[in-house]
Amino acid sequence: MNPLTTMQRRFSFSLLFAALAAFAIASPVHAQSDAQKQLASERFTIVSPFPPGGPVDTLARVLSDGLAKRYGQAAVVENMVGAAGNIGIDKVKRAKGDGHTLLVVPAGNLTINPTLMPNFPFDIEKDFVPVTMLAKAPNVLVASPSSGIKSAKELVALAKAKPNTLSYASPGVGSGLHLAGELFKQQAGIDLLHVPYKGTAPALNDVLGGSVPLMFSNLPATMPFIKNGKLVALGVTEAKRSPAAPDIPTLAEQGIQGVTVTSWYGLLAPKGTPPAVVEQLAKDAAQMLAQPDVRERLKAQGMTDAAMKPSEFSALIRDETAVWAKIIKARNIVAE
Repeated sequence: MNPLTTMQRRFSFSLLFAALAAFAIASPVHAQSDAQKQLASERFTIVSPFPPGGPVDTLARVLSDGLAKRYGQAAVVENMVGAAGNIGIDKVKRAKGDGHTLLVVPAGNLTINPTLMPNFPFDIEKDFVPVTMLAKAPNVLVASPSSGIKSAKELVALAKAKPNTLSYASPGVGSGLHLAGELFKQQAGIDLLHVPYKGTAPALNDVLGGSVPLMFSNLPATMPFIKNGKLVALGVTEAKRSPAAPDIPTLAEQGIQGVTVTSWYGLLAPKGTPPAVVEQLAKDAAQMLAQPDVRERLKAQGMTDAAMKPSEFSALIRDETAVWAKIIKARNIVAE
């Protein structure tokens, strides 16, 4: 064999091995962590304790789609309706703490019901592990045009001039929107008559019809009526104006401080779920919620993604529970 050819071959092999070595160094190995291996080991069940179609169901399906793609396992949503959400919550409480059975639930079930319901069957801190907040939606104080009220300032002035003459509707006693009204009354130093309904739809219908002049509602539910003039937006219950409705002032801007009430939805796991698995699920949820198509899907329901660390979410639940407990007890609110 020609010595030159042999040398050329050796040189070519040397170049090839050098290139492969460089590629190996430049290309990181995406090894799965123990938590990821645990999550990839079997199917997921996402429990939504409310009917299909609402924000809880939407978020549960975002998670099921994301988890299925991420871990190559089936991920099903179970809508377990009944007992104000407690049937579905109970299933997750009794599930194995391995990250494969998860609960999507609104704020009220975690921060209001423990005080409101005299025989509340769960201890949120002991029975569950908070994973992350998923999304939030602003609330808004609206008025019927027939009331003649154009702003929160006008409402407060009228309520003080004519006490016990104005009323506000809510989806029911102890609902987050009922308590928003009670907090508003307390902070504004006025009195309004509470008119409870069995759900948002009948309450909203009576405000639209002028039977009841006022209502605290979720912004997505009322936005179409605000736009067409069938409702007057008096103020949002957030610290800042909502990107979805930048023309609506906050209540704080109008001199009514301390009425920050946001509808939010969270993700929980059963007790005993390993911290590393909880942290991984929180990271997974944050990445799923940040996807442009998911953000558009949430925006269609008036929600924005609101992922946070498990420790932050746990602290938020404790803080809001304490706030609502004071309001419930001070106002002697009793569940029907």
